[in-house]
Amino acid sequence: MKHRARPSRVQLLIREVGKFGVVGAVAYVVDFVVSNVCHVQFHMDWLLAKTISTVIAATVAYIGNRQWSFTHRARSGVRREYTIFFILNVIGLGIALGCLGFGEYVLHLKGALAFNVFGNVLGTGLGTVFRFWAYKRWVFLHPDHPRAVSGPDAPAPARVPEPAGR
Repeated sequence: MKHRARPSRVQLLIREVGKFGVVGAVAYVVDFVVSNVCHVQFHMDWLLAKTISTVIAATVAYIGNRQWSFTHRARSGVRREYTIFFILNVIGLGIALGCLGFGEYVLHLKGALAFNVFGNVLGTGLGTVFRFWAYKRWVFLHPDHPRAVSGPDAPAPARVPEPAGR
C-alpha cells in the first residue's frame, strides 16, 4: 500500500489558485453576460448593470468556492461566510466601479468597448486579486483559525466522558 504525502504549501496554493481560477472564470462569464445584457440590451445605466451582474456572479462564485476551491478549509457557518463573502464582494464591486468611473468620468471614454475594458477587464481583474487574498484571509479559514471551530457547520467538540464514581 502506497502512502500519499501531504501536499506542500506551494502545491496547495497552486491547487487553490487553479480551482479559484476555474470558479472565477465561470463567475466572470456570468458577470460579463449579465452586465452586457443589462447595459447593452436593456439600456440600463452602467452602474446598475454592473451591480446586478456582480451580485449574481458573486453568488455563483461563493457556491463554487465553498463547494470546490476551498473545500479543504475549515467551515465557520454559511451565514458568517456568506456575509463576509458578500461584504468583500461589495469591496470588489467598488474596485470595478472605480475602474468604470475612471474610464468614463476621468478619461471620458464611452460605449461598449470602454465599458468592457474598464469594468470587465481592469475592474474584474483587480477585484479578483483582492478577492482571492481576502477569501483566504477572512471567509474560508485555515483549520487552525479560532473561528474555524465555531459556527453551525463546525463539528461539535468531542465529549470527554467523566471518570466513574463522580
